[in-house]
Amino acid sequence: MIHTLLNVLFVLIAITMIVFILLQRGAGAQAGSGFGAGASGTVFGARGSANFLTSATKWLAAAFFSLTLFMAWQASHEAKKPDAQAADLGIMSQLPVSTTPAASRPALPAAAPSAAPAAPVIAPAPASTAPATPAPAGGNKGG
Repeated sequence: MIHTLLNVLFVLIAITMIVFILLQRGAGAQAGSGFGAGASGTVFGARGSANFLTSATKWLAAAFFSLTLFMAWQASHEAKKPDAQAADLGIMSQLPVSTTPAASRPALPAAAPSAAPAAPVIAPAPASTAPATPAPAGGNKGG
């Protein structure tokens, strides 16, 4: 639950930070103001947008990095917890768990030692009684 909330908050902070960074004017934006581009900065006032966006970006960056460090710390501590039930066994997790102690289980029969491993027996193919038909003389030239 907390992991999901932290991930959602992490993504929202990242998206907000991207938007705020893209809204800021670069250092070379002052050169365009002489050609009529200076009127676009009047939404927040003369210098209001630069102060608001830079301080908001600063606090969002601090929250982003602190949240990143906390989530990394939390993930490393959860990985160190020994929990036999939480282990991902893949297909083996579908097998029933035996509650019988190993001492009370019957022993497996011992296999007789052999000199060589048993080779699989392959049956021969049945003999064909039909004669082989020859291919047509012209072949398949298509058309």
